[in-house]
Amino acid sequence: MKRNYDLGLLILRIGIAGLMLTHGIPKFLAFIGGDLSVVGDPIGIGALLSTILVLIGELIAPVLIIIGIKTRFAAVASAITMAVAAFMVHGADPLAKKEMALLYLISFTAIAFMGAGSISVDKK
Repeated sequence: MKRNYDLGLLILRIGIAGLMLTHGIPKFLAFIGGDLSVVGDPIGIGALLSTILVLIGELIAPVLIIIGIKTRFAAVASAITMAVAAFMVHGADPLAKKEMALLYLISFTAIAFMGAGSISVDKK
């Protein structure tokens, strides 16, 4: 039973974090191209710092989650990023517009509580 649980966690980690990379990679490419308008400034700390925080949550943290290094910490970083996306960036939008951010938020929150499992670098 434990093996199935760990395999399920691995599938969840790879699936959700892998999909998040499809959002983080284009933002990283825009960032290195000098475009800070992709992220904007949703929490009032400036576009540069906002972009750096989003890249942590959408690029660096998902890579850590996939390979299972500091998984809980990384999942919290991604969950916070998705909370900002859902409730600040898309706060006034209809549910259909913020649904994806909410699904990511729920998934990363679950990973933060469960950890990486035994099929990971951290093996906890």
